[in-house]
Amino acid sequence: MFIGFDDTDSKQGMCTTYIAAVLIERLKSYGKVSNPRLIRLNPTIKYKTRGNAAIAISIDTEHQKEVEEITIKTIEDLAELKEENTNPGVVFAPNVPDEIKLFSKRAVKETIRIDEAKKLISKYGLHHKGFKNKRGLIGALAAVGAELDDFTYELITYRYKDQWGSKRNIDRQSVFKADRETYPLTWDTVDLVNKKIVFFPHSGCPVLYGIRGDEVSAIVKANEIVKSEPFERSVLFTTNQGTDSHLISSEISEVKEGCSYILRGKIRDDPHTISGGHVIFSISDGSACIDCAAYEPTKNFRDIVRALLKDDVITAFGSVKNNTINLEKIEVEYLKDKFTYTNPKCPKCDKTMKSSGKGQKYRCKSCKTYSDEKDRFLVERVIEPGLYEVPPVARRHISKPLIREKYEKGKKVHLNR
Repeated sequence: MFIGFDDTDSKQGMCTTYIAAVLIERLKSYGKVSNPRLIRLNPTIKYKTRGNAAIAISIDTEHQKEVEEITIKTIEDLAELKEENTNPGVVFAPNVPDEIKLFSKRAVKETIRIDEAKKLISKYGLHHKGFKNKRGLIGALAAVGAELDDFTYELITYRYKDQWGSKRNIDRQSVFKADRETYPLTWDTVDLVNKKIVFFPHSGCPVLYGIRGDEVSAIVKANEIVKSEPFERSVLFTTNQGTDSHLISSEISEVKEGCSYILRGKIRDDPHTISGGHVIFSISDGSACIDCAAYEPTKNFRDIVRALLKDDVITAFGSVKNNTINLEKIEVEYLKDKFTYTNPKCPKCDKTMKSSGKGQKYRCKSCKTYSDEKDRFLVERVIEPGLYEVPPVARRHISKPLIREKYEKGKKVHLNR
């Protein structure tokens, strides 16, 4: 049996992954429970709490009724049902039809209505339960249908309940040591450039910290190095985090609000900084144009963006909101030549000529020589072609760090960590 559930937390507390951890413990005596999957859905959904995660587990059992009852009871016990925007859903499936797999792929990239999830659940006769407006059925069904063509892992540790809401006690130096000894097989544990630890949340939820990576052995090693307050339990999830599975390759004219894209275009104007420290520019691909933004939380990534110029060609990666793409990465493909201009030198005495007046020629009074144009010198660009990323402190869960990027031979990757 496949079990999917979603929308159990709120901005005030709880975590859907914690409910998975408790549920796994409660179901162990009823059959063999699989390693759970943490599925990040469309990151632009306005109803999300933080990372828009849904959970799926599977269990080999002969006690279907009891498993369903325990699952529903666990959600009733732990979900933030009193919060207005918490609307859990749980789906039970004996198998996963292709139509549900396709639904899952869409849920990572698009916005899906509750009615569409309900119709699929009804069509295949799936046991389920929705709470309140039942929005969680969308993520529950998507989690059940998720196929992970690319996947990573995250080991999440959970605090004892009496610690929820208090400051997390984690030894800073041990976290940086864990990163040094396991990177790049683990990643996004710390942000070296900004000197920050980024592997724990700042909310009052049950999570102590989470270690992400590509190899379980490296994740386990990192966890052994980290020194922290005692934790109640830990669970290893298989996940689509760090995979860019939310991105759609598209022309700008086909862009839809609330989706995430890979868009290639020529820069229409030099980037400029607006109030708040955000850096803005626009690109065009001939079919349409769109604004691009490197917002203040992307920190040093903005310096890369500021170094771009009109007529450079880039590929932008990110989510679209208000017809603006929130940059997660860029690939610089072509850089135009940049020049500086100075008053010309006199060919006789080598002194700098002076202007004769607005719209007039340049002249050297001593030698009586003239010139029509300023001297032009090629200036070295402070940016070079290649892939650039936002720092870990600003990275979305689902965005692929460049350390995981399989890039063409000869293509330069500029890591930001």
